[in-house]
Amino acid sequence: MRPLIHPSIEDVTVEGILHALADPVRVAIYAELASSGCANICSNFLQMSDRSIPKSTLSQHFRALREAGLVRSERRGVEMHNTARCDEVEKRFPGLLSTIMNAYRIQSAEGARAVKRQQAAVRKKAG
Repeated sequence: MRPLIHPSIEDVTVEGILHALADPVRVAIYAELASSGCANICSNFLQMSDRSIPKSTLSQHFRALREAGLVRSERRGVEMHNTARCDEVEKRFPGLLSTIMNAYRIQSAEGARAVKRQQAAVRKKAG
């Protein structure tokens, strides 16, 4: 089994963080990890909002988050336990993650409102 790569906080870059969080699935995973405050196993994320994520794809998402320095992963038996490295990243880049997560919450709320409007329009046309 290959060792897990966790960059030192000095090697974490803004570009790496932005690249990792540019993917909608990864930013959703990171938002959940950051808000939970405790370790989560990968299989908790097999179902994200409206889609199922294959285990192999999920592994690649966690690898990208880990290599960007956003997540710390630990193998425990057959499970991988993941925690967000919020405090470390906050010390390195004050305010970066809170700004990104706030923007993500705003965008998610706007998306949810748009879906509700579309559903209401469909019901109105059908009724």
